[in-house]
Amino acid sequence: MPQITILTETELRKAVPLNIEAVEQIERAFAALASGKVVMPPILSMEIADFNGEVDAKTAYVPGLDSFALKVSPGFFDNPKIGLPSNSGLMILFSARTGLVEAVMLDNGYLTEVRTAAAGAVAAKHLAPMQASSACIVGAGLQAKLQLQALCLVRPIKHASIWARDMSKAQVAANELASRLEIEVSPVSDLAATVEAADVVVTTTPSTEPLIRAEWLRAGHHITAMGSDQHTKNELEAACLTRADFYVPDRQSQTELMGELRAALAAGAVSAGANFSELGDIVAGQARGRASDADITICDLTGTGVQDTAIATYARAQALSLQAGTTIDT
Repeated sequence: MPQITILTETELRKAVPLNIEAVEQIERAFAALASGKVVMPPILSMEIADFNGEVDAKTAYVPGLDSFALKVSPGFFDNPKIGLPSNSGLMILFSARTGLVEAVMLDNGYLTEVRTAAAGAVAAKHLAPMQASSACIVGAGLQAKLQLQALCLVRPIKHASIWARDMSKAQVAANELASRLEIEVSPVSDLAATVEAADVVVTTTPSTEPLIRAEWLRAGHHITAMGSDQHTKNELEAACLTRADFYVPDRQSQTELMGELRAALAAGAVSAGANFSELGDIVAGQARGRASDADITICDLTGTGVQDTAIATYARAQALSLQAGTTIDT
């Protein structure tokens, strides 16, 4: 009789911490995407503007994996005002051979947070200067904190700055991260100066207006922009993409519709029909990334279904090894 494993957020947090092994799972997923054999349909995205919300559904079939995931991810950005988290959701794991449900992961968005942060680490691993030691994190929410944690797994970060529109939130985030990561972390109010001084800049906000100006970029900069995952969002001035030596999308067909590339195309800063090597191409060695420490690199992360399948299959295996979860007959 077929069985389904039900996994709670608490169980999944124990099974899948944000560590180098999780980063490697996502790195392999990007390499698989470069093979051209992954089946990954466009994101199903629905905006609920009345309540400052959105819902995304993502999936991918990866040859060689026994399962595939369907992830449903709501983001309602006014929730913190009423004491609720902005993100929630779940992942459903299906057998790639039979289509039967194997696991339901009631993670409340936790696995999405981990795989998104891990993708930031993959981007930095392949595009940031090897000796990058300073970071500017734009935003002070959960993903901002996880992005810095993930970055520290792949680069020798010694000092980080946190910028947010609300300085009190930046202070809280800085205190928490300094204690957790045992590095110097400071809240800052001058975004321009902080960006210019950092080796790595990570933008993590739901902004609909550019926060980072092209004139702030300098030789050696790496920027990971991961907040723009809807057609209304934009964190980088369009000219940033033309100032960069390398612009790298996670999936160009997505970034053209909802990433920083969308805004650059709309502004005429990038010509329609331009083609860029994707992050997976660089991970797989099919394209080169940073050529020198002086290059300016930008990675545009909109989130891909292949990341969800990778983290969900990994989570199920880890949970089973811990004998976690509740199994029910169907």
